Amino acid sequence: MLNLNEVPDSIGYYFAGFVDGEGSFHLTFRRRKDYSQPWKVSLCLNVSQKDKVILTLFKRHLKCGTIRSKSGDVWMYEVNNLTAICENVIPFFNRYGFLSAKKKRDFAIFTKMAELMLEGKHLQKAGIIKLLDLRRDMNDGGKRKYSESEILLEFE
Repeated sequence: MLNLNEVPDSIGYYFAGFVDGEGSFHLTFRRRKDYSQPWKVSLCLNVSQKDKVILTLFKRHLKCGTIRSKSGDVWMYEVNNLTAICENVIPFFNRYGFLSAKKKRDFAIFTKMAELMLEGKHLQKAGIIKLLDLRRDMNDGGKRKYSESEILLEFE
């Protein structure tokens, strides 16, 4: 588990600035036939970069996540485990924060989504609707693999 007292402030503020410019908080839906629900709903922090060393530092200091090759010479650091997000990622960025209004907004929405998921709301259609409503205001709409109607159709 992450102990924020072990993270040097210089690293914490560097990471916050890095994620402010290069990172993304988002909610994903993946079709899964092996789940009791039609979709696996996941929160994710990711940072893509050519320099794997920086991403390795993220993983070391946040004490969670994975690093994988994205495409060509680009690497991606990713945290999509709800426990790690709630116990490591959210406390970290609550402490070190962001400067941009956009990232502050996205992080606040991400945090609210995590709270809903911890309550198990993502396992009910009403909760999915709430998550989709929140997601709509995140990442300036962003591109989505599945539309809201496609996702909700599975719950009819």
